[in-house]
Amino acid sequence: MKSIALFGGTGRTGKEFLKKALAKGHKVRMLARTPAKVNTSSAQLEVVEGDVLNPEDVKKTVAGTDIVVSLFGHVKGSPKWLQSDGTFNILSAMKEHRADKIISLSGGGLPYEKDQPKFADKMIRLIMKVAVPKVLNDAIRHAEILKESDKEWIIVRGPRLTDEPEKGNYRVGWVGVNASTSIGRADLADFLVKQVEDNQFNQQMPFVSY
Repeated sequence: MKSIALFGGTGRTGKEFLKKALAKGHKVRMLARTPAKVNTSSAQLEVVEGDVLNPEDVKKTVAGTDIVVSLFGHVKGSPKWLQSDGTFNILSAMKEHRADKIISLSGGGLPYEKDQPKFADKMIRLIMKVAVPKVLNDAIRHAEILKESDKEWIIVRGPRLTDEPEKGNYRVGWVGVNASTSIGRADLADFLVKQVEDNQFNQQMPFVSY
């Protein structure tokens, strides 16, 4: 079993991940700006109050853990480089405390060399560039920061996220290759939990969908 430092655990995907990670027997230390929003109680769970943009809060969360799972993302009013700056803080803490691996969640708009985007995929990326350039640019920069680090990393990408019941089956491919346009958060969380102990996609950016 692993000891996980979790960022973004109060989001909808984060809650699904937390539930599954605890059920697998992993220990979780989770950073939360508002601990009252954490509605899960377990002897395996420790909640640290703080912000991913505060380096000291991040260090407290990472200290003594084996692996980092980073699920935080932009919400209304987020700073322009939230994901990049938060990822930089996490990597700095990992270097200090000798955690070796990070799993980071991003969207399908983030390009990857193995993608073969179809027309619809290209349109979605174009819309993102126009409608939410802040989010896309931040995702790209955060990926560059991870690639430049000396840590094991996986960037898990997904399409449109839904709250539908868990199906228990999904595809893992690349944008435009063995992929569809949606994934339920519960099934996405299942894949994320599996990556805690699986090294198949190290230094890669798999795309998870139905």
